[in-house]
Amino acid sequence: MTEIRTRVRSRTPAVVRALHDAVRPARLLLVAKTALAVGLAWLIAPHMPGVTDEYPYYAPLGALVSMYPTLMGSVRSGLQTLLGLSVGIGLATIVVLTVGPTWWTIVVIVGIGVLVSGTGWFGAGREYVPMAALFVLIIGGQNADEYSLGYLTQTAVGVIIGLAVNLVIAPAPLTLAAAARVDAFREQLAGHLHDIGSAVSQSWPPENEQWATDTASLADTTGSLRLALSEADDSRRANPRARGRRGETQHIHEELEALDRISHLIRDIADAIADTIWQRPGALQLDHALPEPLSAACHAVAEVIAQRDGSSAEAHRQRAEAARAIRLLLETVDDRTIDVRRAMGPGVLTAMHLRRILILCGAGSSYRGDEEAD
Repeated sequence: MTEIRTRVRSRTPAVVRALHDAVRPARLLLVAKTALAVGLAWLIAPHMPGVTDEYPYYAPLGALVSMYPTLMGSVRSGLQTLLGLSVGIGLATIVVLTVGPTWWTIVVIVGIGVLVSGTGWFGAGREYVPMAALFVLIIGGQNADEYSLGYLTQTAVGVIIGLAVNLVIAPAPLTLAAAARVDAFREQLAGHLHDIGSAVSQSWPPENEQWATDTASLADTTGSLRLALSEADDSRRANPRARGRRGETQHIHEELEALDRISHLIRDIADAIADTIWQRPGALQLDHALPEPLSAACHAVAEVIAQRDGSSAEAHRQRAEAARAIRLLLETVDDRTIDVRRAMGPGVLTAMHLRRILILCGAGSSYRGDEEAD
């Protein structure tokens, strides 16, 4: 029972995040627009001319598949779905006009449909290639031509309605959400470097191992942020609500690139120190004089990373403090190297990476100026 409770508690944050994402304003707007588009499609479908009015249920399906959080996503999904349907119907038509639908022709055509859908040409519509072929052969039967026309036409009607709704009620650009996630990543990096600084200054070896195991998550975060930024860029294309501000995400891309490089450096620091702490293969000994200045330098640079406004007086002060802390670490490394005649591996690597981080944070000139002043 205790183990079950522990598992429940550990999964609670993920459940809360999932529920929070489901009720975000942008998501609720998509829910309302999807419901509206499906309702309009069902209302209009029975009034289509000819035999197409016999297949009204495909119009709501077309509206549903065309509703995406972004306008360009809706356009792509709608067109790819219609392309997949057209190819699937075309494959089924070949069978109808030749040998006719039998158990073996259905098997062959569905197999070909699945094979063709794996080419990557159809995107969101790949699943509709074999599905449309199967529906035409099984449901269409003797009226395959009428069924095919109704299926494709009504789906197209739904797609058009979905696109119209998404254009009239344009979604807000996802730029602010992407920027907020990049800011959160900045705080995550700063917190991780603080954890490393705390670990090396604790009793040896450190009891807290979480900072070492969390290192791999930094790469996953970078990947998800790149995807979020790509979606933010996509949300601005053809969006009337983003008109006149097309370059707004450029600075976010630049910031993410810098944070990504900082992430690699922090991961390298964490791996090197973890190797030393737990005496992994390739580890170099950490001299007893290094933990204190190394910890101070990590904490100082972490404060610089956390600064969102690099031009503020506080940011300049923290960069100067970080530069001094790195210099003190380097002096300790130099002194101990001479005293014991042994390479100060973790200290050298950490100092080099912290200097690079400081430069990536826009502190290159401040660091050099401080170094020269002293």
